[in-house]
Parts: sequence; structure tokens; C-alpha cells
Amino acid sequence: MPRESWNNSSKNTVPLQLPTTYLKPVKRNTITHEFDSTQPEILLPQEHDDHLSEASKLMHQGIQQQQAGELIAAIKSLQQSLEMFQAVGDLQKQAQVLSFLGLVTYTAGDYKSTISYCHQCLSLGKETSDFALQMQALSHLGNAYRHLNDHKKATEFLQKCLEITQQLQDKRSQVAALNNLGLVYKALGNFTQAIEYQQQSLEIVRELKDNWGEEQVLKNLGNAWYALDNYPKAIAYYEQCVVLARSLKNVRSASQVLKNLGNACYALGDYAKAIKYYEERLQLAKEIRDKRSEEQSLGSLGVACEALGDYTKAISYYEERLLLARTIKDRRSEEQALASLRVACYALGDYAKAMQYQQGTSANS
Repeated sequence: MPRESWNNSSKNTVPLQLPTTYLKPVKRNTITHEFDSTQPEILLPQEHDDHLSEASKLMHQGIQQQQAGELIAAIKSLQQSLEMFQAVGDLQKQAQVLSFLGLVTYTAGDYKSTISYCHQCLSLGKETSDFALQMQALSHLGNAYRHLNDHKKATEFLQKCLEITQQLQDKRSQVAALNNLGLVYKALGNFTQAIEYQQQSLEIVRELKDNWGEEQVLKNLGNAWYALDNYPKAIAYYEQCVVLARSLKNVRSASQVLKNLGNACYALGDYAKAIKYYEERLQLAKEIRDKRSEEQSLGSLGVACEALGDYTKAISYYEERLLLARTIKDRRSEEQALASLRVACYALGDYAKAMQYQQGTSANS
């Protein structure tokens, strides 16, 4: 993407092809700069400029729509707002809207549009000397390039973002920049550097008493230590993360980390503790009616019980998984459950039952 200056005409706005379906936010481990981190100025009625007032109204409408998860509507409102600010040549407001468009498209997983909007924002931000907007554009650019596997550019932009956060002494944004740099280095396989950045991020986020941010950083630190096969360290961070996730009622995050905890304990040979965490995850999955997590948990519990030599309990979990897989019409999981049941039945010496499960596979093939 070229980084030359953009002029003020609307033709420089890259049109986004909007799908007709509802856009769902993409879940990631990135910490983003949300709209409320820099609230735009509200144009007052006494400005007597209908055009600017309408543009400002559309900008705020786009912000509200994004926060409500209405991403397509948010993009449309912000694009209209941008065109109106471009028509009157208001560079400051153009840069603000472009930054917001960068965040919305990033949230939607449209990274190429994020990059386009943020390059425009960055160019205008330099013209207006708005360092806060430059910081946000650099952050979105770095995150988008990471998802496109351009780690060199991701590192470049996030390092610049970090420098500005330090100049502005904006600790909340430092947390995001350090965490996100850690994610880039993890993607590059440099886990030691990733941990170093995320450890710095953790110290600052705890100083800010930001529980939501801390939960995310703890999860990322656990993931980095897990990737290094340092399971005790991973478990230590994951356990702290689960406590926070539960206190914040972030059930889906707790479910994900409980899976990782179970896997780490299993890798250490602590099968009893692995079963404890898998059971906790199973309970959460049932509470939120997450059939996929429930099915995965049942499979993991069966494997852990087998590792303990408790084939009877393993068969019980595998049978429950088989029933669920058939209910949700997941053929692959059904075949895996049948295969697991055959192995467990053979281990118990129950060859007749093993044969039944063999016939079960044949009957469904």
C-alpha cells in the first residue's frame, strides 16, 4: 500500500464491498483502540453549519452502530460522514472518521480496507499534527498487517505506535502496543521477545487496574509459554486468567482458557488435574449451550480418563460425545467418537461391544 499523501477528494476513499448479511465481529487476542478512547468533539448548534452538523451526526451514529455490533450500518454512516467532511475540507474530522473506519473494518476482519483507511488517516494526522490519531492509525495498521502475515510491516507500525504512546505518556495505549507487538513476535516464533513485551504490558495494565485488559494479556502470556512447552508457567498465567474471566463473567474466554489449562496439565502427565479443568469447561459449555465446546470437552475427558486407565469412565464420555455429534449432525466427530469407543472397548476386553461400534461406523458410511 503506497504511503504518499492523500488529497481531500472523496475519490480517495477506497469503497468497501458490503455483504448483504450481518457482519460479525472477529474474535482475536489483539487489544484495539476503541472509540471511547478518544471521543470526537461534538459540533455545537451555534456553529450554524448544517453540513458540518449532519456530518458530525453521522460520525456519532457510526460510532454507536459499531458499539452495538451493527458493522455494515456503521461503515455506511462513517463513509457518508467522511464524504461530507471531505466536501468542506475539514482535515481534522476526516482523519477522525478514517481512524474509526479503520477500527470498524478491522473488527469485521476486512484488513485490506483497514490498511487503506489507516494510511489515509496517517497522512492527514501528520498534516494536522494529531499524535493521538497517528497512534491509533499505526496500531490498526500493525494489527492488520499481522493478520495478513506481513510481520515486518506489522512490527514497523506497532513500534512507531509504541513510541508515540510513550511520548504522550498514554499508558492505556502502551498496554495495547506492547501486547500487540508480543503477538507479532509470537507469530514469528520469537516467543522470548513476545513474552518480554507482554510482561511489560501486564505490569502497566495492573497498574491501571484494567481487569479486562489484564485478562487478555494473561491469556496471551499463557499462550506464549505454552508454545515454548513451559507448561508450569503457562498454567500459572492461565489460572490467573480464568479467575479474572469468571469475575468479569467472560464465559467464552474462560471456556477457551480452561481447554488450554486441561491440555497443559495433560502434557505434564497430571491427568487428574486435566480432568478437573475439562469438567469445568464442560459445565460452562452446557450453561451457555455451546455444543461445539461441549463436544470437544467430552472428547478430551475421554482421552484423559483413558490415560488414567479408567476405560469405563472414558467410554461414558465417548458415548455422550457420540450422541451429541449425531444430534448436531457432525459426521467427523461422530466417526472420531466411534473410533475412540472401539479402542476403549478393546482395552477392556469387551470385544462384542467394540464390534457394535465397528458396525456403527459401517452403518453410517
